[in-house]
Amino acid sequence: MNRSGVKHWLDAAILLIAALPLGAKAQDMSAPQENPQEITFNAALSRLDATSPDLAAGDHSVRASELIADATRTLRRPTVTASASFITYQKTLGVDLSGARGNAENAATEFLTKLPGQFPSGLQQIVGEVTQRIGAALPGIFGKIPDTFQFQTRDTVFRPTLTAAMPIYTGGAIGAIQDGADAAVGAARAKQAGGRDLSRVNLIRTYFGQQVAVQLTRSTRETLQSFDRHLSDAIKLEQNGFIPRARVLQVQVAHDAAQRAYERARLEEASATDALARLLDHPGDISAVTPLFVRSTPLPPVETFLASVDSTPMVRGSDAAYGIASAGVDLAKSRYRPQAFAFGSYNANRDNALPVDPDWIAGVTLRFTLMSNFDRRKTLEAAQERELAAADTAAQARKDVTGQIVRAWNLVETARRSFLLLDSNLAAAHENLRVQRLSFAAGEAPSSALVDAEAVLATTKTQRIAAAYEYDLALAGLLAASHRVGDFSTFLAQADRRLEEYK
Repeated sequence: MNRSGVKHWLDAAILLIAALPLGAKAQDMSAPQENPQEITFNAALSRLDATSPDLAAGDHSVRASELIADATRTLRRPTVTASASFITYQKTLGVDLSGARGNAENAATEFLTKLPGQFPSGLQQIVGEVTQRIGAALPGIFGKIPDTFQFQTRDTVFRPTLTAAMPIYTGGAIGAIQDGADAAVGAARAKQAGGRDLSRVNLIRTYFGQQVAVQLTRSTRETLQSFDRHLSDAIKLEQNGFIPRARVLQVQVAHDAAQRAYERARLEEASATDALARLLDHPGDISAVTPLFVRSTPLPPVETFLASVDSTPMVRGSDAAYGIASAGVDLAKSRYRPQAFAFGSYNANRDNALPVDPDWIAGVTLRFTLMSNFDRRKTLEAAQERELAAADTAAQARKDVTGQIVRAWNLVETARRSFLLLDSNLAAAHENLRVQRLSFAAGEAPSSALVDAEAVLATTKTQRIAAAYEYDLALAGLLAASHRVGDFSTFLAQADRRLEEYK
């Protein structure tokens, strides 16, 4: 028996089934749910946007970056702080009295010496005697004064203060920080856009993958039903003596192969249904009702898609990385420049202040680093190298995206042409099977010819399903590469070829 046709059909079906998205088989998946909830592609897209944790995480990341960028807008404002301190202190003062004591003693002696001459002559003798006695007592009096006087005090004070500082000139550091924060927002938005595109491509792959699984199940079931009829007819022909037992066995082998293909397709349909339900966070099974599609007319020229290279997430992300690196260069340059700050402080409890505490203080500080223990020149060179690396990465990203768009456009066109070429093959396969059925029933054709005709028809159907799926995936890849995944529904609505004949 010639088994090449059956084998070719089985290989094609197995390859297509292997390309389908897989779902976790935690429950019995021997068959899909009897009445799954139907969902259109646009409804699935809306549900994905509302339930996807990845998309929600991207939104939170963008919001966080925007808040950080907003926070840097106030870096030029003054910083005002309030502080309160309870201070316990002890102060010891020492004063040298030896010089002052000698000066005082000399001055007193001189005063007493001149004092009698300031009185009338009758009183001068009496005053002189008094001053002599006092002068004799002065050394004893001044001798009791110590050479050093020490004073010690201990107290507890409450000191509330207001302090303000405001940058006047930072050498461009504040501007660099703000530019870097803005670039970080751009990077977060680019990552968010890339994640959204990827999630939608994954939805397209999973959603239409379930359609492929359904189409394969129905195609293999039709093939199995055909072989059921062929086997029944072959048994009847054998019983009537028209064909030998060997031909019945040939049909039996092909029938069993079709049975295995059908069972495998049923299991893969269950897996694909589970994968779609999990992706959309749906509690039960759901069924994709938007069919596989192909637009028979070519897509717009590839230049149409290349026009959006600069808006793609990959390019936007690389441009944002360049912006961050450029801000790093400006920040490194600011370390070579002076910095100026205005400052002020106010003591809110002057009645209970330390003796050395001012009531308030204000001023301007100018600071210039003459020598740093961290090599500023090498830091600047490193920042410049990172900027050059980011520029090269951005240029390469544009090349890569351009190549991806061109390759994806060619894949879409190849899939479109393959699908259209299969139309004539499908018609010929149907006609060939019809002829072989009549010939076999009349005993004019061997069973192998009938089996081969069934295999050719099944293979053609499988190839047609695969071509439509390839077209849809390639279109999704093209739109993702050009950041136009949102247009997928538009292309779907414009499609004039849909695989609804198996529904």
